[in-house]
Amino acid sequence: MNRVIHFELSVDNPERTTKFYSDVFGWEASKWEGPIDYWLVSTGPKDGPGIDGAFMLRSETDERLKKGANIIIGVSSIDESLKKIKSNGGKVLMPKTVVPGIGYSASFEDTEGNLVGLMQDDPSAK
Repeated sequence: MNRVIHFELSVDNPERTTKFYSDVFGWEASKWEGPIDYWLVSTGPKDGPGIDGAFMLRSETDERLKKGANIIIGVSSIDESLKKIKSNGGKVLMPKTVVPGIGYSASFEDTEGNLVGLMQDDPSAK
């Protein structure tokens, strides 16, 4: 069974968003040193329940970044998952994409129009 492993919130102002979630929930955010503007969010201790996430800049031109929230499901094979998504009425929004040193990601729209992301771990991805 594949589980939700991460969330993303599209934001206009990462600093304002970081302050809000820190003041309200005690979350901590730090800018990721990767190829896109992305702020990693810790929602609590690693050994406790729950998942961590990220803030990313909202974009009107990228379907994945238009919506307010995105959940990420960890899968063993993005290729197989995308085949199943398409054959069951879903729509691929972002095909399999390399995230260097982390793995592969993709995103899709389900049959109800919800945006969902996929992540396949592979630290050797380049």
